[in-house]
Amino acid sequence: MDNQTFLNVLKQSFLTYLQTHARSNEKLKVLHGYVAQHIDNKIKDKNTDKTVYTVSALGFNSSKEEKIQGRYIEKMVDITIKNNHQPIAGIAVKYVMSNYFQNSNNYFENMLGETANIRSAKQKYFQVLIIPEKLPYFDKNGKITKWEIIDEYHLTKYIKLSQDNTETFYHTPDKTLLCIVHISEPNREIKTKQDYINYYLNNDFSIQLSNKQFHFDCGVIFNDYEKFINKVVFSILSI
Repeated sequence: MDNQTFLNVLKQSFLTYLQTHARSNEKLKVLHGYVAQHIDNKIKDKNTDKTVYTVSALGFNSSKEEKIQGRYIEKMVDITIKNNHQPIAGIAVKYVMSNYFQNSNNYFENMLGETANIRSAKQKYFQVLIIPEKLPYFDKNGKITKWEIIDEYHLTKYIKLSQDNTETFYHTPDKTLLCIVHISEPNREIKTKQDYINYYLNNDFSIQLSNKQFHFDCGVIFNDYEKFINKVVFSILSI
């Protein structure tokens, strides 16, 4: 049930992205708010007279991101979990909509850096990455010059990451959720970003988990949101 609800939220976030501009945080409120509320629902019954868990994110609770003090710098975090007002864990969430290949190394390097900064300060840190298995590449004029298709080659670095020992490598998230999703394709040729937007805003479509199979070790959870959330909550409650 949670996996299907998560897919519905991804569809809503995608539609919000199409209806707003690229720098708008409205699409983040949809997705981050849902994940934050889900975690909050699972841990709030663990509150006692001495322990109070709170969760903050865009679209939930305070409706803002909060800072976690890393070893080197403070970092604004997508979802922050606190125990008695003190941050104990964070979750970074990235939902890629287009032009993945040219940015994939930057995404990965930034993930490693922010994770190392926070985990070196003895805080739990988790990552979520969502990528459509086929996504458009827009040039600076909004023309679709190609369609990018995710395969094992593009996930090699995440496969290696899944094999890391988190006790040894602080740049490795405590747990990573990687979702590759299938967005039902247009039934006609799409040539520009505006065509792309118009099609998905005016036609019914679905978002499902990809049928592609990849092997990851225990550090990366592939296409199972519910399992990831349960792991996150268990880890938080064990602190």
